[in-house]
Amino acid sequence: MFMRPVINLAIAGAIIATTALPAAALDRRVRIVNKTGYTMVQFYGSNVGSDSWEEDILGSDVLPSGSSVIVNFDDASGYCKFDFKAVFDDGDELVRKGVNVCEIGTFTYN
Repeated sequence: MFMRPVINLAIAGAIIATTALPAAALDRRVRIVNKTGYTMVQFYGSNVGSDSWEEDILGSDVLPSGSSVIVNFDDASGYCKFDFKAVFDDGDELVRKGVNVCEIGTFTYN
């Protein structure tokens, strides 16, 4: 008799533990896809609490059109929302503000 409530409580606890993850435990890896027809020469991703773009995530690499790269946006800040800035070889810059990296797995530039 006593065992059934204990099992039910354990199951309920396991369900809550897996569905109520804090923001710090969320996956912040996002596949950045370039389908613009131009080579991405710089890419920045800064949490919305930051006043600067930080460093170029691509560094000395580039992201040709038709290619993708996985970026881990976990900067230990706890933020899920990031601003993205992509710079292309034709000089164009595309900025997207407030991208929730905890909710998406892919972000595509068209």
